[in-house]
Amino acid sequence: MRLALFDLDNTLLKGDSDFEWAQFLMEKGVLDREVFEARNNQFYEDYKSGTLDIREFLAFQLKPLSRHPRGQLDLWHAEFMETKVRPMMLESAFRLIERHREDLCAIVTATNSFVTRPIAAAFGIAHLLATEPEILGGEFTGNPSGIPCFREGKVTRLKHWLESRGQKLADFESSWFYSDSLNDLPLLQEVSHPVAVDPDPTLKNHAERMGWQIISLRKGFPL
Repeated sequence: MRLALFDLDNTLLKGDSDFEWAQFLMEKGVLDREVFEARNNQFYEDYKSGTLDIREFLAFQLKPLSRHPRGQLDLWHAEFMETKVRPMMLESAFRLIERHREDLCAIVTATNSFVTRPIAAAFGIAHLLATEPEILGGEFTGNPSGIPCFREGKVTRLKHWLESRGQKLADFESSWFYSDSLNDLPLLQEVSHPVAVDPDPTLKNHAERMGWQIISLRKGFPL
C-alpha cells in the first residue's frame, strides 16, 4: 500500500489558483482592483517568502465568498476554470499522477476547497485536503472552518484524514509528497519520498542538502 500526495499551486499547476481567483474577480469587476490588488500581491509575496500570516490572509481571501450567492459563485468558478485554470494544468502533471494511479492519492493544498475541489476533479484526484471555508445554510460566511491546511497544518490535516480511514502514515510501505514550496517542509519531512517540484530557492537548497529528488514539471520532466 502506497500513498502519493501532491501540492497544487506551482506544483501541478504552473501558477497559483488562489492568487488567480482574486485576479479573476477583479477582472470581472466583482472586487475593486484599487482596494484588492496591492494586498493580493503582498500576501502572495509573503507566502513565497515564508512569512504569510494565514489567519490574516484567510480573512482577506474568504470574505468575498460571503458577499455573493453560492449559485453565482459557482457560475464564476466555471468560467474561472476554463479561462484561468485549464491553461495552468501541466501535461506532465497528468503523467505524474498517472504514475501513482494504483496508489492512494490526495491533493494537499492551503488554497480553500471552493477554489480547488473542481481543480482536483479535473486532475482525476478524488481526495482533497484543503483549507475549508465555513458554510451556514448553504452559503459561505467568509470565515475558515477548522485547521487551515497550511505548513504544520498540512501534517495535522493529513493525520486526521488518515485516522478517519482507519490508517496512519506508518501503514504505507512508501509515501510521496510533491511540492514547490518552502512552506511545505513540515509535510515533506514526514514522507519516505519527498520530491521538490520546480522548487523555490529555499526548498531547492534544502532538497540538495538532504539528497531529495528534484524535478521540473514545467520543463516536461520525463515520466
